[in-house]
Amino acid sequence: MISPAIEQLMKEHEETMMIPAENVANVMKEHPLEHALLLLSQAGYSTIPVLDKEDHFVGLLSLNDIVKKMLGIDGIDISNLEEFTVADVMKTDVAVMRPDAELEDVLHLLVDASFLPVLDQNGVFCGIVTRREILKAVNYTFHVFERKSLDTKVVIHANSPS
Repeated sequence: MISPAIEQLMKEHEETMMIPAENVANVMKEHPLEHALLLLSQAGYSTIPVLDKEDHFVGLLSLNDIVKKMLGIDGIDISNLEEFTVADVMKTDVAVMRPDAELEDVLHLLVDASFLPVLDQNGVFCGIVTRREILKAVNYTFHVFERKSLDTKVVIHANSPS
């Protein structure tokens, strides 16, 4: 269980913890792998969310997934990338979260993932929560916790009967 005081400080960053869907590079499951490779290369990310035509989250695609498909007996073969779609290589068994997820659950899931897709109750992609944004909130919390605790003690002392 997370201390209520710590959780409250972390929640001061709640609005910046999720990167909204419109600011997240993604790919459609129907796209050819060649397109996905270009997108991943240009965006500079190693993994991106995969969506369907109704913006439902369906999986994750990584650069590594594409490279594995390009490996042949004689080396790397990029000629077959047009033959395969994102759906052929994406990972579908991935951790996701809801916008109202408990902070403790999110922290546990981010141990093994650099980001978590955030989905609404219908599976529509809302955005991502990154380990980076959570660590920024943790850093803030560590730096201000003692000061906030001391401020609370001073207020309590000031209101105590003498």
